Amino acid sequence: MSSGTAKDLFLFLARQIESFLRIHHNEHFEAHLRRHNQRKDNSEEALFDLGFTFSFPVRQLGINKGTLIRWTKGFDIPDAVGQDVCALLQSAIDDLDLPVRVAALVNDTVGTLMARSYTSPGATGTFLGAIFGTGTNGAYVEKLDRITKMQTIEHSSYDKSTGEMIINAEWGSFDNHLSVLPNTVYDQQLDADSNNPGVQMFEKRVSGMFLGEILRRVMLDMHRNESLGFLKSSAVSVPKESSLFRQWGIDTSLLSLVEADKTENLDQIKTALKDHLRIENPSNDDCKAIQTVVHAIGKRAARLAAVPLAAVLHSTGKLQSEDLVDIGVDGSLVEFYPNFEGHMRDALREVPEVGEAGNKKIRIGISKDGSGVGAALIALVASKEDAKKPNTSGLRGH
Repeated sequence: MSSGTAKDLFLFLARQIESFLRIHHNEHFEAHLRRHNQRKDNSEEALFDLGFTFSFPVRQLGINKGTLIRWTKGFDIPDAVGQDVCALLQSAIDDLDLPVRVAALVNDTVGTLMARSYTSPGATGTFLGAIFGTGTNGAYVEKLDRITKMQTIEHSSYDKSTGEMIINAEWGSFDNHLSVLPNTVYDQQLDADSNNPGVQMFEKRVSGMFLGEILRRVMLDMHRNESLGFLKSSAVSVPKESSLFRQWGIDTSLLSLVEADKTENLDQIKTALKDHLRIENPSNDDCKAIQTVVHAIGKRAARLAAVPLAAVLHSTGKLQSEDLVDIGVDGSLVEFYPNFEGHMRDALREVPEVGEAGNKKIRIGISKDGSGVGAALIALVASKEDAKKPNTSGLRGH
């Protein structure tokens, strides 16, 4: 994740591909290798087509061509920025003599949209794919004539026949200037101590990577405030080695457990605090306070998650032109966090351009492992499209 050269990362990825082929397609793979070694001329070789899920901001120039704009999610490999990530992966694949072609570059949101569209019930195609997990982002179907930048991007190649294109919104970085986003002292501290201060400000309030850290900072502040008596009773034990005192010391799974506890004495919260933070014998009042804070953090995240959905639906006029709008979602928050979708729905109803009538038209479905399944589907489509083209090089993909 943090390296002096991109070659380390992409060679690592290529080795995972090699391992996968040897485990799951060994007979086929070995036959490819034998043919590859015996081939002396430029006769065409059948290659495995790979869908490359790359969940970072990219300036995409074609189905398998795109340059990295910047790293997010803790990655820091400076020399990869500005480079074609497909070419970097293909080069590493070629260095290992693997019979694989990088056929499609896919953001995980695009993969989620594709996978959901493939499996969604009925004739309605999926309009939007969204991730609410470690990070958050979304992609949606837009009319080509509204994408004005396509007229100025050089060296791009794309199919204009449908009049539509999938847009990766990169909404994790919306409102970095904080003109409308809520901003507490804990948000400010988290951002200042992150490895990318001032960017991904929406994501830092919505995604699973950051919710646990917001909770930790609130709990620490409460614990240090003597007047509150939080986790201060004689019976409670908060050891110095507790991860309460360590940055990123609370995983978002703890919030899910706290939110879900409906027991009279909040026993599940007490168990979770012991397992996650080594905190023993907290009082019922301590646990109620934690649950109140967790509820506020989780509900805020879910309500904010509804904002980009509502914005895209309003901008495209989709709710006015369709009877049903299908949205595919993936990620641990939307799948496992208690009532995450319910809070999203409540917020959508409060947006005047959506309202109760619009909310009823929105169908939200889990697209499990959408990024992987979708990338495979897109690679399949790309390879079929590629097969229709005249091949002048003799070698496909290299």
